[in-house]
Parts: sequence; C-alpha cells; structure tokens
Amino acid sequence: MRQATFWGVIRSDAIYGLRRLWQTKVTSAAAILSLGIAIGACTSSYRLLDALLLRSLAVAHPERLYSVAYQSADSVDGRPSTYDSNSYPEFLRMKAAVQDHARMVAVSYADRSDLTYGGNEEMEKAFTQYISGDMFSVFGLRPALGRLFGAGDDGSPGAHPVAVIAYAYWTARFGRDRSVIGRTFRMGDGLFQIVGVAPEGFAGTETGLPVDVFLPMAMKTRTTLESWNNFWLRALVELNPGVAPSVVRESLSATHRAVEEQRAQSMVLTPSQRRALFKDALVLAPAGSGRSNLQRDYRDSLIALAVLVGLVLLIAAANLANLMNARGVERAREMAIRQSLGASGARLLQLVLIESAWIAAAAMLAGVGFSNWATPTVAGWINGPDTPIHLSVPLDGRVWAFSLGVALLVTLLFGLPPALRMRGGRPAVSLRGGNATPQRRRLMQAWVSAQVAFCIVVVLVAGMFVRSLDQLSRQPLGYHSDGVLNLESVARPALPAVYWGQVAERLRSVPGVASVAIAGWPLMNGESAISAIAVQGVTAETFADRYGVSPGWFQTMGIPLVRGRDFRPGEAVAFTRSYGPAIVNESFARQYFGGLDPLGRTFTIVDGRGGNTALQVVGVVGDARYRDNLRLALRPMFYLPFGSSAGSAAGPAPTRGTFVIRAAPGVAPLTLASALRAAVVGARPELRVSNVLAQTEIVASKTIRQRVLALLGLFFGGVAVLLAAVGLYGVLEYSVRQRRRELGIRMALGARGWHIAGQVVWATFMMVGLGAAFGIGAGIACARYFAALFYGVRAADAGVLGVPLLLLGVTAGLAALPAVLRALAIDPAAMLRSE
Repeated sequence: MRQATFWGVIRSDAIYGLRRLWQTKVTSAAAILSLGIAIGACTSSYRLLDALLLRSLAVAHPERLYSVAYQSADSVDGRPSTYDSNSYPEFLRMKAAVQDHARMVAVSYADRSDLTYGGNEEMEKAFTQYISGDMFSVFGLRPALGRLFGAGDDGSPGAHPVAVIAYAYWTARFGRDRSVIGRTFRMGDGLFQIVGVAPEGFAGTETGLPVDVFLPMAMKTRTTLESWNNFWLRALVELNPGVAPSVVRESLSATHRAVEEQRAQSMVLTPSQRRALFKDALVLAPAGSGRSNLQRDYRDSLIALAVLVGLVLLIAAANLANLMNARGVERAREMAIRQSLGASGARLLQLVLIESAWIAAAAMLAGVGFSNWATPTVAGWINGPDTPIHLSVPLDGRVWAFSLGVALLVTLLFGLPPALRMRGGRPAVSLRGGNATPQRRRLMQAWVSAQVAFCIVVVLVAGMFVRSLDQLSRQPLGYHSDGVLNLESVARPALPAVYWGQVAERLRSVPGVASVAIAGWPLMNGESAISAIAVQGVTAETFADRYGVSPGWFQTMGIPLVRGRDFRPGEAVAFTRSYGPAIVNESFARQYFGGLDPLGRTFTIVDGRGGNTALQVVGVVGDARYRDNLRLALRPMFYLPFGSSAGSAAGPAPTRGTFVIRAAPGVAPLTLASALRAAVVGARPELRVSNVLAQTEIVASKTIRQRVLALLGLFFGGVAVLLAAVGLYGVLEYSVRQRRRELGIRMALGARGWHIAGQVVWATFMMVGLGAAFGIGAGIACARYFAALFYGVRAADAGVLGVPLLLLGVTAGLAALPAVLRALAIDPAAMLRSE
C-alpha cells in the first residue's frame, strides 16, 4: 500500500509538472532549448575528448603502457615541448636494458602508402605501420583470421614479406572475405602476402589514424634499420606488474645518454650542436589511450573548447535558476495554500524538483540529438586533404550516462536552491501577498552578474581565435598558390632525372597547362630535408633546409629570382661531390654571407661522416614558405637540381617526385587531373601518379585547427551572448512585474521617464558591470593559460577587449529596452485604483 501510494504520488506530481510546463510553453521551451544546446555542446566536447585522449586502446593492459618521450629544454609559449621519435638501433639497446622490468615494442609512424593488388596497376591509398614482431603478443591480442606476427618475423631485414590487415580494413576493402589470407599486394618495390587479420577494435596505437596494414619492422630498408640518426619510430613500454615507471625510466635514461655519446663521437659537431644532443630529458608518457601527433596538436584545443562549453552550460543553468526563482514567486500563494492544507516540506520539494527534472530530461534528449549531429561534423572538419582522420564517436552508454549526469548536476545545483526556498516559505505572509521579492531580485541579479562574466570569457577567447586565424591566414607564403596542382608520382623501377624531364615536357602539351616543373615533394606538405653546412670552412650553428627542384620551378611557383640564374637542364647529371650548383634564398644569403655578394661563393654540405659536398651559389631567390607550420619564421634554405646526388634521398635516379603544374589563367587546376594522369602514364609506363593535390588545399590545411577553433568559438560566443541576453531580459522583466505598483505610484507623483528607466535597470546594470569586470580578468587569465593556441594577438590588447565589451553593451541595451518600455507603459491611475 505504501509503495502504491508513493508511486501514485510521483505519477501525480509528474503529470502536474508537465501541465505546468505546458501552461508556460514559451518560457519552458526557451529554457529547454538553451539548456539542451549547452548539454549537447558538453556532450560533443566529451565525445571528442574521449575519442582522442581518454578511451583506452583495445589491449590487455593499457594502464601499464607508456611511450618513451623526450622533453625539450626549449619551450613553446612558456611550456616545454615533447617529442617521441627514436632510431631502431637505440630501441634495440633500450629493449635489452629493461628486459627484466618491462617489455618494449617499436611502432613506426603511420604512413599513407600506395598499394596495388594482384595484376591491377591502379594504386590505392592505405595507412601502413611497421611494428615489432612481438607487438601483438605483448598487447595480448589474438587474430580474427589467420595468424599475427611473432618474434620470428623480426629476423634478418627483408626476410619476411608478410602483412596483417586491420579488421576494419578487411571489412571495408574485402567485405570480410575469408579467402583474403594468401593474397598479395605490392608496396614500393616489395611484394607482401597477407597472413592474418587483426582482432576487431584494434587499429594500431596512433589515435585518430587507424592503421590498415601492419608490416614487420624487419621489412624496412637495411639502411633505415641500421641508422642511429634516423628517428622514425615510437618506443612503447609495457611495465611488468608491480614495477614503478621511475625504475624503468632511470635505466632508459642511462641507455639514451650512452647512445648520444656514441652518436656525438661519430659526427663532426660544433660545441653548440654537441650540447644540444644532451639537453633533452627522457620521460615516460602514458600511452594507454594511444600516442599520436593528432593528440599532441589537439589536446590543448579540446581542453580549451571544453572550458568554453562548460561556461556556456553555466550560463544556461543560471537561466534555469532564474526561471525557477521567478516561478517560485509566482507560485508562492499556491505553495502557501498547499502548506495550509497539510502538505509537508518534502512533498513541496518533490513537486518542484520533478518539474525541474522534466526540464532537464527534455534538455538532455535535445542535447544528445544536437551532439549526434555536431560531433561527427566537428570531427570531419579536422580532416586534411591528404590525411583523413578517423575518430570513433559512438553514441553508446557512456555518452548517455555523461549527458544524464550533466542534466542531474544542473537540476540539483540550480533547481534545488529555489525549491528549498519555496518549501521554506511562510504561508501567512504569502497568503497576504507579502513575498520577500527584494532578496529574490538580488539573487537573480547575482546570477546575471555570473552570466555576464562567463559570457565575457567565452566571447573574449572566441574573438582571439578569430583574430589568430586572420593573422595566420595573412602570413606571407613567398609564392602564388592559386592555379598550382601537384602530381605526386612514383617510379618503378627508379628513373634517372632526364626521364622525369621528358615526362614534364609531355605534360606541357596538355591543353590548359601554362608551365610544368618538378620537385621532390609539394611545398608545405609536411616533408622536409635539412643539412648541416659549412661556410668558409666553419660549420654552421644551425641547419639549413634543402630542396630539390628542376629548371623552371621558381617561375612556375611564382618565386622571384632576385640575382643570378636558374638551374640549367643537365646540371643534375653533372653534379659531383667536388662541385654542384645551388640556389639560396635571401634568408640564407643574409645569415651566412652577411652583406657580401653570394653569387659565386661556395659552401659545403657536412654529412657528419666525412662525405662532404661542395656547392657554388649560382642564384638568389625570394624567401618562400617550405615547412608546414605557418607560425615559424622563414628559414635559411638552399635548392639543388632535382635528381642530383645531394638533392634527392634516392640520388640521381629518384623513385618518387612531384610534377608541379600551373594551370593557364581561367582554368581550374583540378579539372586537369584526369588528363595529366593519363599523360604521365603515356609518357613513361614506369611512372604512376599516386596523389593529386591543389596547392591551395595544402595551404588551407595548415590552418585547419585554427579554423575549427574560430568556427566553434564564434558559435559558442553567439550562444553565450544569446543566453546572457535572455537571462538579462528575464530578470528585468521580472523586476518590472514585481514593481508595477511602486513604479505606477512614482509616476503618479511626477517621476519622469528617465527616472523610471533608471529605477528599472540601475541595480541590474550595476551587476552587469561587476560581472564584466570579473569576466575580463578571468578571460585574460584563460587566454594566458592557452597562449599556445593563439598567434599574433594578446588578450590585453584594446582591440581584443573592445569587442566583448561593445557586444555586451549592445546586448544589454537591447535586452533592457522591452522592460523599460513596459515600465513606461504602466497606467498610474490603474495602479492607484488597485491601491
């Protein structure tokens, strides 16, 4: 009977709460919509954080997994930078040093490679990763089909051309065909056989870049595997049970220092370069959720967005608190009658909380729906033109639990205090109409002050994101990217530079093509090559960037030739260690030749093993952006003939290169892609175009993160302003309603309109000013904490601070106008008659 009565009361209160919400449809819908957007934004932020930083890898013991990383003494915006690249010989030495305390595996950086299956000569892209043979067993993984790698697959280089494909790749590419075992594919000059399928849910250790094909570490080239100076892999450590990370870190640090001593003895270094080898400290970074450059690049961005959406949630919750306060005043007489008829305080509390719960539940459903659209959309924005990102953001039980938790938290924190005040009211006073409105009004004004402070922080940070994007977009490139198309191509077998030149000549005859040149790779695509150089016998304290290009490349890219000449046809063939032509940029000429004329002067490439190459400067060109980070200053750089022995990693017979095409005026470069592909194959069957990229796409991809932050910042800033305006309007409207009689009497006694307007807005606007002051201080502190996310802008700049303050003033004025007009429209005679 008691249970039946209890649930009957709950059901009755729930139905009554729904009726109350329906009676105030407009205000209830506004509260639900604003809170729903805030909960949805919080849920989306959580899903992105979870996908990138929180969700554990599908391995046996993610809590014991670490990555060997190095913390640089050089700081970025006041914070130490961290990197985690290692050479394979050093990894083997580290693995032996800690074998009693931990197990180590090596994984290369995931790379987008060109594959061909069977007799099909069409290339397709897939993410590949070289791994230690025992990685699967260390991670406790079993095959979904076939077999996985074992320690035996780490034998002599090139002895085990086998591959394991990921479960998702098996599903998408082969439709889960079980006969995939035994199939072969070609990658570069190697032929690999598929021997197994990895378990479902495991796609490598690079979060955001799911690996399609795993290859044994021993299938890397012998030169790469034996090099102490080629840093191309991550070293992962799984601690044995009960072993502290500090124990393993000490052993690894000692091993790393010994390796650096060995490297220093084998190279010709200046004192500064020698000190640089030992300045970085080895650390063990947690890797239970994976380890990737995407995490490094977006960690602070996602945390900053989480802070912004948290503030938006607080603004929406403050609106809910003010709504419940206002309803408490309106229902004071109803609550007094209920108390007089015997209703207990607990029953009144239950009645009000159920109404708040209805609002929170509806807002939660709206928020989850909003998140289900917003999360994949934002994740899609992160994609670059040649690096598709995949973040798993399922709408699972964890997401629902998070949304429910946020809704309950909002209900308890912002719905409970008004409910307690309603329960604690005095029936006799309420029945006489004597509500304690001044206290409620001050409380609502305090909530408005908090809303304004939060709004200022959100708008200030959003404005800095937009200004940073504008500053980065204005960075000089040094070349004209419009109309340029890059055809990344591979040769099988390797082709001498003269044959690449013949293909370029064939491409010049394609209709719509203005000019064609060749380079090692597209500018700003993330690849780079550097060399230590000696000028007048003195080794430089810094490295210079190196790039191989063909004659006519500077003209095709629109880079001005300041002095001297371009490369000539055939100079790549004539290139020797005793002489080779080089073209330098203006930064190189300034830094290494001072005010002297660089033409005819020589410098030397120092490779650290005595195999130096002498170069003579034949030309000087304008500075052009080579690296993919727009925040970095333009560096000293020298150019070598494409296909020369020092201008290409492959030497005089490159295995890959990029045809750089400038389209004729009025021709969209991407419309030429099909004709250019066919022309390449027609000119030399040994060549295949592996990728086509417009230079404008590459440049735009370098501001993806800032663009995402600017777009989301603008959205959240707009929502914050809207919610703050709604809150301010609600408080002023409530104030006018509660003071109608007082204001009418003042008007009957001769008060002027401006005096009445001041009576309406003065106290609230004082709280707005107080909130703005706190908001500016908090916004500046927040901007300083996330300084690494901004470029060329400071929170304390007058132009930056002026935007949120101006926006706040306009918003406050518009929100106050209806309340002022309503106050001025009060009929004094009617108020006196009611008295």
